[in-house]
Amino acid sequence: MNTEYFRVTSIRFHSNRHVIFMGIPLKKNSYKMHSGKYTVSVKACPDSLPVSPAIGQHWEVKGVKTFSEYENNGYVMTQHVFDSPIEAKCSLPEIGEQLIKFIANEKDFIGIGESKARRLWNALGNDFHHLAKKDTTESRSRLSGLLSEESINALYKGYAKYANLSACNWMSNHHIPSSIQQRLLKHHNEKSITAIKENPYLLIGFGMSFEDADRLGVTIFDRDEDEPKRLSAALEIAIRKQIELGHTYTTQNELKPKLAALLKDQELCAKSFKAGHHKAQYVLNHQLGTYHPTAQLLMENVVAKRLNKLARQNNLYDENANSAYCFAVEQLPYELTQKQTEAVITCLDNAVSSITGGAGTGKTTVLRTALRAYHHLGYEIHAVALSGRAAMRLHESIGFITSTIAKLLRDAPIEPSNEQPKHLLVIDEASMIDLPTMYRLVNHLHPEVRIIFTGDPDQLPPIGCGKVLADIVLSNTIANTMLDIVKRQEGSTGIPEYSKQINQGLVPESLSSGAVYFHEIPKHRIANVCCELYEESPYNSRVMAPTKKLVQDINNQIQDVVNEHGEQLKFNLHGDEFHVKLRINDQILFTQNLYDKGINNGSLGELTSVTSTEGSFGEVTLDTGDKVEITQQVLDGMELGYAITLHKAQGSQFPRVIIALQKGRIVDRAWLYTAITRAENEIHIVGSSEDFKSIIQSPSNSNKRNSYLYEMLRM
Repeated sequence: MNTEYFRVTSIRFHSNRHVIFMGIPLKKNSYKMHSGKYTVSVKACPDSLPVSPAIGQHWEVKGVKTFSEYENNGYVMTQHVFDSPIEAKCSLPEIGEQLIKFIANEKDFIGIGESKARRLWNALGNDFHHLAKKDTTESRSRLSGLLSEESINALYKGYAKYANLSACNWMSNHHIPSSIQQRLLKHHNEKSITAIKENPYLLIGFGMSFEDADRLGVTIFDRDEDEPKRLSAALEIAIRKQIELGHTYTTQNELKPKLAALLKDQELCAKSFKAGHHKAQYVLNHQLGTYHPTAQLLMENVVAKRLNKLARQNNLYDENANSAYCFAVEQLPYELTQKQTEAVITCLDNAVSSITGGAGTGKTTVLRTALRAYHHLGYEIHAVALSGRAAMRLHESIGFITSTIAKLLRDAPIEPSNEQPKHLLVIDEASMIDLPTMYRLVNHLHPEVRIIFTGDPDQLPPIGCGKVLADIVLSNTIANTMLDIVKRQEGSTGIPEYSKQINQGLVPESLSSGAVYFHEIPKHRIANVCCELYEESPYNSRVMAPTKKLVQDINNQIQDVVNEHGEQLKFNLHGDEFHVKLRINDQILFTQNLYDKGINNGSLGELTSVTSTEGSFGEVTLDTGDKVEITQQVLDGMELGYAITLHKAQGSQFPRVIIALQKGRIVDRAWLYTAITRAENEIHIVGSSEDFKSIIQSPSNSNKRNSYLYEMLRM
């Protein structure tokens, strides 16, 4: 085991997954080893470090050390390399030049350069740390003669990062990830270590696994196996796993196997239910024998109450509404069907309503007409969708301003005012809305705001728990118009008819029909054929696959075929050149939310520049037309996007869709139906006809979701 103390002199690389930083040793006589000088280099996962490395910091690392040599200005240097050290501690320089240079280089001390930092040290000396740690009136008064108010604020803001440095070092030493540390510190501040020692299982609430928390609890802090805190933590994990499957309630039979896997003892499993009850982790429905997680039950209650209150506001279709309806209908170049007319009037007659139906049934026409009528009545229209691409499509369809739900929730709550007393919220692709999102939405709206849901409840259920739209439709307490007639028009693709059959559990007589093409392919050839089909029409196509691994395989193959010679994205950091497996003209998928840059998780674009400038490695043009500079933060969330998972595609449509059909846990009728409805003009299904038929004829997994919202809407 080796130990090194060093001062950071450069950050060679920093991403979400890896960080490489270097420095010079601080031990006496450590600059000399045999005949040459040496440096220290650390490679680690950022989550394993107590703080983000910065130039000027002092570090102590322990672990296995390897040696390498490199040339620097004609000198042969020896590098001591620690790859994933077992222990890493950070400290601030305490005195003099090192402290001055640290403050000047640390980006968190905004606006404090070397001259200001030197002025502080010369004036304050050893009192500096004491003053910088405590933001008091007295401390600010002493600093005011040396720094402007703006610089004083920057000093305290920068120092706040290091306020709990000893606690971070302690937690890192106990293998608590940095991301969990930061969440814990926000809640417990300087009392974080005390809180962990009192109850190590509280870390589960901040994202730690039960096994890791249990290692701390039983092994490090010698907690008893039957301690109530341990047992309730195990129950929390078991319940959480059910919620992750989409359920909002569960049963004892579903929980017991998960508890047994964690606690390895049947008696302890029984005791965990008692511990969870005392902690109010769930509410037991004695009549049904169901266990309802407290948070989910609360959310269902709030959502149901709001929707039911709006549902009682009906019979609103008066003379003004009729006049607005006539105005809206006059704008149409064609007549509405009887069902479409009924749907528009229903929207105007009720404070909350829904328009549902499959592809090609006329939902967009109904919504556009209803919104024109509402606008004529003086309502401000707030139209939202889950993804940026879906919001853009919605805008193109209805002609009103649209946004993502995430943006709406960041804006001010929607409330009536003297200037604008009437508001209407439209939620498009509502089948994608999970219970927590719906809960946040209703809390963001004034109770008088009207709501219209649109969507297809038979599509893939939300990623999160619940199935809000499906429950609304099933409850029959919210006014809903189901549009179920697919109008076949001249030159139609036949896709709506094909998808309707699949949704009904019927295998199409002809697997290839109209603009739908079925390719009988063995499993090991699916990726190859998807690649060949993409190559036929690369600018119009998108591949959809069920697993991340298959998506990755297809992406790599397509890139090698259609963009083999594209210039590679590369960048320089501190003299070293790094390459990324992305090339100019590649299709790009974003996997992180960066709202300030107009990027959502699932945003798509094209890599249109790989020319580096100061602070940027290139440029991506989003499918919205907006351009985004590639910073390190943006780069961390970029992947190839020729092929994507269906969840990333929900709410979007593409001219030509290629479906990689592979039987598996998540591939069911709803998955296949949703994938087919993503296509505007042409579908290619690649896989086994036997698997295809089996998937269609089996019930969808979404039908197995436990959701109590349905019952609450009917109360």
